[in-house]
Amino acid sequence: MGLAACLKPDGGARPFADQCDAMSEDIPFDRSFDLVPGVAKEVAPGIRALCAGNANPFTFKGTVTYIVGRGDVAIIDPGPDDEKHIAALLDAVRGENVSHIFITHTHRDHSPAAPQIVKATGAMTYGEGPHRASRPLNIGELNPLDASADTDFRPDVTLTDGSVVSGKGFTLEAVTTPGHTANHMAYALKESNVLFSGDHVMGWSTSIVAPPDGAMSDYMNSLRKLTGRSEETYFPGHGNPIKDAPRFVRSYIRHREGREESILHRLAKGEADIPTLVRAIYIGIDPRLTGAAGLSVLAHLEDLAARGQVATDGAPSIAGVYRLGA
Repeated sequence: MGLAACLKPDGGARPFADQCDAMSEDIPFDRSFDLVPGVAKEVAPGIRALCAGNANPFTFKGTVTYIVGRGDVAIIDPGPDDEKHIAALLDAVRGENVSHIFITHTHRDHSPAAPQIVKATGAMTYGEGPHRASRPLNIGELNPLDASADTDFRPDVTLTDGSVVSGKGFTLEAVTTPGHTANHMAYALKESNVLFSGDHVMGWSTSIVAPPDGAMSDYMNSLRKLTGRSEETYFPGHGNPIKDAPRFVRSYIRHREGREESILHRLAKGEADIPTLVRAIYIGIDPRLTGAAGLSVLAHLEDLAARGQVATDGAPSIAGVYRLGA
């Protein structure tokens, strides 16, 4: 799920990271996309991609489901609970044995189709665990992304970092990547040295990190973790494959570090609340997007406060007033 979208003067959707985020120019985004919803396409040897028809500002052209292998196959992120997509996915694997279903995370555009695919195929589900907040809720706090969470999913097999699952012709290593959600997990295909990155790293936009659903400290640690891995190509949950992935991840890190610098620069001029910080950092933002921008700033402020660089009275919150730390 990408951060958000701005609107161009002609009314078309334009990704938030492009129009509203002045720090994003150093990220080499790729917004071309030729997958036709409902039509599976081989995107690499032994890897097919199927786009769900759920395009919106947060999902780009739609959530991408992957089919790994031939004959005996695994499915990664079966997608939303959408009858057309489920039918297309079952048609794409007709005559094949679906033995494994892997879930990168439990947002409602990635995991809710799993029960119907399990019913049709008898496959086992694999994932990090059920949906949960990245931290305890503060008194009176609600999770703004509750409606986007699939709270029903429970994997048949719970995976931990480094778990290896083998099928006929494929071996997938679980790579925990919390941050976008607490239970986010990527999967490395050992036979091809590629990584299915879910929504942790996408080529079309930055990923939303919105407390308490997500946590910036976890997200940054997960990005840095990926820079030490060998996979050169990522297959994300939205958009095209990412080539030269380690370099792309480093650009993600620089972008987030730039956001921190902007926050600290503004607070050096005096204390400020989140709306003030949004106005200072997201120049010319569409007013309809200030909520998403505020959650992104809050994620950074939580991380900065935990490191002592920023202070506020009480726990960091969307309504808090912030100042530089001592």
